[in-house]
Amino acid sequence: MAALLGSRRALWAAFGLVHGWLLLLGVVLVPDRAFWDLSLYRYWVGTGLAGGAWPVLDDPWVYPAGALVPMLVAALGGTGDGPGYGLAWSLMVTALDALAVLALLRVGRRRATGLRGAWWWVAFLALLGPVAMGRLDAVVAPLTVLALVGAARAPGAASALLTAGAWVKVTPGALLLPLVLTVRRPVRQVVLPALAACAVVVGAVAAGGGLPRVATFLSAQDGRGLQLEAVGATPWVLAGLVTDAVHRYMDQGLVTWQLEGGGAEAAAGALGVLMAVAVAAAAALLVRARRRSGDAFAHARVRLAFVLRGSMLLTLLLIVTNKVGSPQYVGWLAAPVAVALTVGLPRWGRTAAVLLGTAAATQVVFPWVYTSITQGAVAGTLVLAARNVALVWLTAETALELVADVHRARGPGALTAGAAPPPRRRAPGAPGPSGPAPAGTPG
Repeated sequence: MAALLGSRRALWAAFGLVHGWLLLLGVVLVPDRAFWDLSLYRYWVGTGLAGGAWPVLDDPWVYPAGALVPMLVAALGGTGDGPGYGLAWSLMVTALDALAVLALLRVGRRRATGLRGAWWWVAFLALLGPVAMGRLDAVVAPLTVLALVGAARAPGAASALLTAGAWVKVTPGALLLPLVLTVRRPVRQVVLPALAACAVVVGAVAAGGGLPRVATFLSAQDGRGLQLEAVGATPWVLAGLVTDAVHRYMDQGLVTWQLEGGGAEAAAGALGVLMAVAVAAAAALLVRARRRSGDAFAHARVRLAFVLRGSMLLTLLLIVTNKVGSPQYVGWLAAPVAVALTVGLPRWGRTAAVLLGTAAATQVVFPWVYTSITQGAVAGTLVLAARNVALVWLTAETALELVADVHRARGPGALTAGAAPPPRRRAPGAPGPSGPAPAGTPG
């Protein structure tokens, strides 16, 4: 088994098998259940190509404008009722995932843990199932891996990639916060690259006449109720098993299952406030952790550990406090774990294991038993509740580990083990690595 896990050929074979299986599920076997969202993407793009009426450019849209890009790329397979669009989408996602694996292999090439993150990533995709391929989030996840791999040494490129991802699905934008706290020149290294990426997107939308609608995605979720799968909906989902006061219903306009009764409507409103408070608290914790890290931040490894743990915490908070609990959201969590395992950061093993279990439970919920959950089936509802409890546990664990990472970085702990010490300036004339500095030259 050790030889198998240490083989790049075996890794790429597993990668091909997993992506082939997900493609088969979504394009051939159960497209209506697995890749349902692709029908919407195909409709939007097909309408634009045929009649010139585009989301954002002509009408308000639930997604940021950048989401049109992958939808258009997949249109190379056609926008008719056949499998062409789904096939093109699957191949696009497979190519992006391959780039993520290559990035993980490159950053881990001189480490004993070099293949661990890539193997974990492939296993995670297999366990998460069709939503790991058939959603916009499947485009964002590998982009986030690419950004986090270079976060410590190329923060400008990471900032641009995260911002580009945020213009597809908003969440990667939150990862700019831990990134900006790790650099010496935040404006030049993070803010300006992010603004440049924004300028490209906004400029393209303005050229198409959609500038008044470029930010409509920010308010598109305001009217939504408490979605059935949301972590915050768990008490009401469980209560619905024993009381008629809570009802499951399909919102025909949004095509989502939601909850009503028993205070569910008030909970949906409260979660919006809770999300803002939770993100603000996480930001304060990150700032405090950064200040307490002191000189340890001179090590690229310590900076990367901070970015990864901070990214994980913010992403978890955006999931557990969200009144919308779509199954593909779990895919947001994979990138920091895969990178952390690749570079051998300590105390990520338990997080990685729990997240694999969470991904598996998510696939059970959707697409396999989701219909029964909407009908109030006990077994499926309990799987959903257990998945949500795991997400809450991961949130608490990540917050505690972020604080622990700071203490490890300040002491002789594992975070800086194997890392080269930060360079120090030599006084003029002081002996250097090859003897005294020549007279008249800077030290």
